[in-house]
Amino acid sequence: IIIPNTIIHTFSETFAHMSNQESKRERVCDLLNALVTPKEISKIVGVSIKTVYNGKKRMTMNQKTYFLKIHAPWDVLATYADVLKIKVPFKASDIPHGQDVPLEWLSHPFRLPEHIMRPVPDYFTYPFDKGKTDFFLINDKDTFFPPSTRNRIVFYILARCPYYKEGRNDREKTGIKRLLSNGTYTAAFPLHDCRYWKRARNAECESERYNLYKHWARFLCFYKEQPLNLIRKYYGEKIGIYFAWLGFYTEMLFFAAVMGLICFTYGALSYDDNISSKEICNDSIGGTILMCPLCDKKCPFWKLNSTCLSSWQSHLFDNEGTVFFAIFMGIWVTLFLEFWKRRQARLEYEWDLVDFEEEQQQLQIRPEFEIRCTNRRLNKITQEMEPYLPITSKCARFCLSGATVLFWVCLIVACIIGVIAYRLAVYAAFASIIKDPMRKIQVVGRFITPQLATSVTASCINFVIIMILNFFYEKVAVWITDMEIPKTHLEYENRLTMKMFLFQFVNYYSSCFYLAFFKGKFVGYPGEYSYMFGGLSKLRNEECDPGGCLIELSTQLVIVMAGKQLWGNIQEALLPGRKGRHHPENHYSRWEQDNVLLNFSQLGLFYEYLEMVIQFGFITLFVASFPLAPLLALFNNILEIRVDAWKFTTQFRRPVASKARNIGAWQEILNAVAILSVVTNAFIMAFTSDMIPRMVYLYAYSEKSNMRGYVNNSLSVYNISQIPEAHMPEEHDSWMDNSTTCRYRDYRYPPGHEREYKHTMQFWHILAAKMAFIIIMEHVVFVVKFFVAWMIPDVPSDVKARIKRERYLTQEYLHNYEVERLKLQLSASFITEPPSEMTSPTDKHEILSECL
Repeated sequence: IIIPNTIIHTFSETFAHMSNQESKRERVCDLLNALVTPKEISKIVGVSIKTVYNGKKRMTMNQKTYFLKIHAPWDVLATYADVLKIKVPFKASDIPHGQDVPLEWLSHPFRLPEHIMRPVPDYFTYPFDKGKTDFFLINDKDTFFPPSTRNRIVFYILARCPYYKEGRNDREKTGIKRLLSNGTYTAAFPLHDCRYWKRARNAECESERYNLYKHWARFLCFYKEQPLNLIRKYYGEKIGIYFAWLGFYTEMLFFAAVMGLICFTYGALSYDDNISSKEICNDSIGGTILMCPLCDKKCPFWKLNSTCLSSWQSHLFDNEGTVFFAIFMGIWVTLFLEFWKRRQARLEYEWDLVDFEEEQQQLQIRPEFEIRCTNRRLNKITQEMEPYLPITSKCARFCLSGATVLFWVCLIVACIIGVIAYRLAVYAAFASIIKDPMRKIQVVGRFITPQLATSVTASCINFVIIMILNFFYEKVAVWITDMEIPKTHLEYENRLTMKMFLFQFVNYYSSCFYLAFFKGKFVGYPGEYSYMFGGLSKLRNEECDPGGCLIELSTQLVIVMAGKQLWGNIQEALLPGRKGRHHPENHYSRWEQDNVLLNFSQLGLFYEYLEMVIQFGFITLFVASFPLAPLLALFNNILEIRVDAWKFTTQFRRPVASKARNIGAWQEILNAVAILSVVTNAFIMAFTSDMIPRMVYLYAYSEKSNMRGYVNNSLSVYNISQIPEAHMPEEHDSWMDNSTTCRYRDYRYPPGHEREYKHTMQFWHILAAKMAFIIIMEHVVFVVKFFVAWMIPDVPSDVKARIKRERYLTQEYLHNYEVERLKLQLSASFITEPPSEMTSPTDKHEILSECL
């Protein structure tokens, strides 16, 4: 615990008359021990406090900072291990790790040394009982509790230790967190065991930090497995579970990335079979089709072959393989979640988390809840008085919290509407600049169409808005969650998780939902166009490119997803540089080197999970529009694992260890995203992709059972003379003087027909086919999902057997222990009790038999 310089100077002036500087420093520290609560802690819970100096009774190197080293002796550790029900070993495990796997030698290049993968032997464990210390395998009291358990116990004590004077009711003066917030202490952290780049000098030190850096944190180890047991031992179960989930997610991404790459390759190799694009690019077909203006006044008439490049690009993602890939990803998501449950169950067993229930841990109550809730009531279960928040206060806080979240969600929607308005307004500007992409003087026009320029710039602006809103909302979400005063740490994290994910969901995905399900769906037709905000504005609703809106959705997905991942990696790579490696240990102590490192906040893992879950949404909700999304995510995650490992081992102070048996509320969020992804991909394939109209034409309207003539069939005809003057382009090109009609993307009857400009029967056939495709695809994928989930048990059979065997052996071993203990007690009573006529040896044996 580090004391700021201001307090030091204040106390130093008190003893200015002392000439001996060493005595002065000693007296200052004595006074600090008296006034800044270490003695209170020592008196209340028995934690011993040491004032630590660097070297031989000297101050720290900067001559400003004082350190208080807190050490918990055996009695304190044993007491709180009993209170916290910490599981400790009582017998070596006799269950083998597993059977030999065929072709196991193929995995040798990816494996780590055995002492790194399994830093401690396997034991049968049981909750610690201070009254039965001889039941447990206590070889050395100094090393019986691992460092992660010791620092968790000490922090638990410090977080609840009051420092107000006896007789005064000042309950807010409780806990190390308050002392940190008001500046009494500047930091409080557990110490690393050694330098990360070099082993500890003490041969007895295990140098776990060095091993983690050497075998885990270096990027050259990206192809190696993670030392999860060592991570758990050094950082605790909660951080270990995160890296286990991230590693498993990355492994499963490999299969999705391979399948997406195959789908993309199929689209690239099937260029020659893409008859629709050939017709668009053909001068005798696409070059003769005059298209109606895409906006009022500023947009000219244009030739269909000007979209030749975008039609080829659309084919890369919008082909027959995309349907298969969308179905595959629906099944992949289920396999990922089900196999993760099995992996998580195995970790729960191996890490002694089977019986750990956060909801039942009343000891997990947040100190802030205990301090701020002054009302007390009787707990019906424990029959003890406990703090509680009145229902009126709770409702008022929830209403304010809900209103705040709703306001920010509405703000996001307003920003998205603003971006849509930008798209509508700027499209006309780009169209006036890039009038005819086929003109030779417009060099960039061959590659940049108004649609592409609008889509790219709008996506970039949307990404900037997303980052700005994220920055502000993160602070707001923490503030309103603190205001709600959740009772437990688990409840606090779950509430913050739901608030942040709801906001991030709307923030990141709303623009993609607009492109996928709204753009080009409510356009109207020439002479009867639909406008944004009805007739209140002159912004005409956007139309899709003749190749479809899928390419724009792909562009949006690439910019937002890749931009977010790139921005996150840049932020992590540009962490403030640390000078710890240049500080030799003979001049700088372990605590001084750790003091210059970054602090790992309680919500540090929360943001890591949030980043990955948002990425999970991108590769599942809209993967049908961009099959390469899993590949990008795979490359990002390979880098993410090593960057996070590097941060933990080199840039962060050692965090306080904490337990967690699973990934918490994120599991339910992943399940919800997985179900929603089936629906969104089905709708994308039906309404955003051009696949269903092509299939209907191929099987119902094509004369030769091929795609020739599809482009002409998908475009309706409109009489140019019927276009209102307010909608006509300001400038006319000479090559359209002889044209009397223009084409637009829809299925409507031509001019002169008795049902002029009404939807044709083909439109309704296509709509029925789209709805049928959605129903069939959803049902097929959901049936397969539920069948796979039913077939794959959440807990592996060997893990169930091991849990049952361990419980059986634990009960048997505990029973034998109690019997032996009872025998010793009765034997001792035989020796100490005087002979009596009333009690015979036979009676003694009867009593013993009844007890047994």
